[in-house]
Amino acid sequence: FELALLDKKAKPLLTEAVGPYVVVAAQEIVRMNSLLKEITRSLEELRKGLNGQLNMSQPMEDLGTALSLNEVPGRNPFHLSSWEELAWPSRKNLQHWFGDLGHRVEQLTKWEVRLELPRSLWMALFNPMAFLTAIQQVVARKKSLPLDNMATETNVTAYTHPEDLNILGNERPPDGAFIHGLYMQGARWMPVEDANIAGELKTISGIKCAGVIIESCAKELLPRMPVIYIKAVSVEQNWEPTPVGYLRPNVYNCPCYSTSFRGPTYVFLATLDTREPALRWTIAGVALLLSSDEQDI
Repeated sequence: FELALLDKKAKPLLTEAVGPYVVVAAQEIVRMNSLLKEITRSLEELRKGLNGQLNMSQPMEDLGTALSLNEVPGRNPFHLSSWEELAWPSRKNLQHWFGDLGHRVEQLTKWEVRLELPRSLWMALFNPMAFLTAIQQVVARKKSLPLDNMATETNVTAYTHPEDLNILGNERPPDGAFIHGLYMQGARWMPVEDANIAGELKTISGIKCAGVIIESCAKELLPRMPVIYIKAVSVEQNWEPTPVGYLRPNVYNCPCYSTSFRGPTYVFLATLDTREPALRWTIAGVALLLSSDEQDI
C-alpha cells in the first residue's frame, strides 16, 4: 500500500462524518504494511541464507523450522523470527493463516480505493474494537450525543450472506454498520426460514432482523452467523456497567472473542435475542468468534 497516496486521500475526509471510519482504515493499512514488509524481508533473507549468500542466523533457522512445521513464525515463544507479533490473534496453521492474510489484504485493497466503508465489513481487523468505537463516534457526532454515554447493540439481520444486502440498494444503516464473518460456539442462530415460521422477526431502524439463539446441531462446532447490524445506542439507566461492557436485561449478553482461545482475545459484548433464559447460554459457554481455527472464507 502506498502510504503517501493514502494520506493524501484521507486528509480531506477526516473532517467529514465518516472521519472515524477513515482513521480505522488508515490504521489497518499501516499495520498490514508493517506485516507484509516483515514477511517479505524475512523470506528474502532466508532465501539468501539457503543459497549461501548470507550466513544462516538463528532467526533464519527459526523461520525455516516454522515453515517446515506449517506453523506461523513466532507462535513458538522461543523462536527469534516472528510474524505473529505483528499480526492479529490467530490459531490457524500457516497454510490457513496465509490464505486468511490474502483475503484480509483483498478487503483492505478495496477499502483503500475510495476509503468508503464497505456495505458489510468482514471483521478481520487488527483492532476490531477500534471499528466499534468508530461507529459510536459517528453516531454521537450525528446526534450530538456524549461519546462516553454510548454503547453498541447487536442485531442479527435476516440476510444470511453479505451479497444478500444488494436488495437494499444504496441504503445504509442509519445508526451503525453491517458486519459479517462471525461464528457462534456452543449454540447456533435460528435460520431465517425457521424464524419466519416461529414469528421471530423484527425491524430495527428499517433493517429486517430475524431469529434467536437455539441449540446447535450435532457435529456442527462453529456455525456461521448471518450479517449483523451493529447499532450505536445511548446507555440506559437499567444497564449494569461491568469491566467487559454494559449488561442488559432480556437478552443474552454474549462475549465475542477473536479466536477460540478466548481469554485475552476478548473484543466486545454482543446482545443476542433469546427465548430461553439467558443463564442457559451462559452455562453452555456460548460465545461469538471473529475467526475459526481453519479457513474462514
